[in-house]
Amino acid sequence: MVYGQPAVAVAIDGRVRVSIEKSDTGWLIDGMKFDKGKHPHMDAMLKKMWTDSGGQPLSIGVESELFGAAGLGSSAAICSAVAASLLNMRGTSADELPLSGIATTAHLAEAEAQGGRASPIDTSTATLGGAILVSDKKESTAEWMYTRDLRIDGVRRTWEVHRITLPESLSEASLVIGFSGRPGPTAQMVAKVANLLATHPERMEDIERIGNVTRAGVTALSLGNLQAVGIAMNECHRLLQSIGVSDVDLDRMVEAALPTSLGAKLTGAGGGGCMIALTMEPRRTAEAIEMVGGRTMVSQLGAPGVRIEND
Repeated sequence: MVYGQPAVAVAIDGRVRVSIEKSDTGWLIDGMKFDKGKHPHMDAMLKKMWTDSGGQPLSIGVESELFGAAGLGSSAAICSAVAASLLNMRGTSADELPLSGIATTAHLAEAEAQGGRASPIDTSTATLGGAILVSDKKESTAEWMYTRDLRIDGVRRTWEVHRITLPESLSEASLVIGFSGRPGPTAQMVAKVANLLATHPERMEDIERIGNVTRAGVTALSLGNLQAVGIAMNECHRLLQSIGVSDVDLDRMVEAALPTSLGAKLTGAGGGGCMIALTMEPRRTAEAIEMVGGRTMVSQLGAPGVRIEND
């Protein structure tokens, strides 16, 4: 959610798996000594959920199928998975996971790890799965789930988190994610947009249009109208281009995907990172993106959220 406009995220098939067990040889992560500085999100989660354990060290394993530092919410997925794993260690069964509580703790941990700033959209999506709408107000086009708030720079920010019900017909389509190979510089892109609006306040109309397109996209998702979802994606990318948050690599991948897709747009902060394409021909779309230098992965539209996987 940017400048009061709503945002939509869908969970993807790429999983982050976390395994945790008690350790007799000190704190470990993937068999190496645990360095809090290198793993701030993990450290924040452990401080919130393991401080009452008497200091018992843990050995933590992390496996990720996501592109690293690509704007796909991998840190949020780690926070959510750590919470579920710790709860499971304490006896919470797979069907008793308190999803709202996990999402809350994961959001607060992300904020702590990121200098006090974090939207709940990634942590809510990683936890709940499916499709999530976050807005500064309760929206009529989706099922309201809960309210999140956080003090950022002394100002209380509030988000309303909703679940979008996805019809079965959407399972006919796939998402293809294309990674440029460069991480998106979130802080730099946020500052760039802020400067644009400060010098050209009339461009706020583009931000408002993005909000209107997002709401239209939510309605299309709820109705299972794939063509309308694609149109909304294309228009959103055009507007994001107009405010300068796309780049040559992202535009190249979007253009490559369009002939075999219903729609395509950048995802995340922009300036690098990833784009997504909604398509009925995932193989052809992925090949087209790879031909212009992108790395790809294919996902269903709205994968499951956090869960316990016992071997």
